[in-house]
Amino acid sequence: MAKPVYKLLDEKGRVLIPFDMRQKAEMEKGDIVKVTINSGKIVISKVDIVEAGKQDTEMVEAYVHAAVKTMSHEKQVALAAKLLKLVQQESETNG
Repeated sequence: MAKPVYKLLDEKGRVLIPFDMRQKAEMEKGDIVKVTINSGKIVISKVDIVEAGKQDTEMVEAYVHAAVKTMSHEKQVALAAKLLKLVQQESETNG
C-alpha cells in the first residue's frame, strides 16, 4: 500500500493531487473525475467513458465537450476511438 500524503485544503476547498498519484490513477489534464462521499470519506475517481454512459445524457455531453477542449490531440483521438468502439459494440448487440 502506498504511503499516505497529507495536503492542506485551500480557501476554495481545492487540493492538489500529487503527480505520482495522478500517474498511478492514469489521470491527466482534461480527464473527468467523479467526486463522491463513501462512509464519510471523499472519494475521487477518474470517470471511464463507459461509466459516463450511465449518467444523464445532456450532463455527460456537456462534460465531454468541456473536457475535449482541454485534451491533447492524442487524447482526443483515443477518446474518439473509445466512442467508435462503444458504438460498434452497441450496434452489434442491437444488430
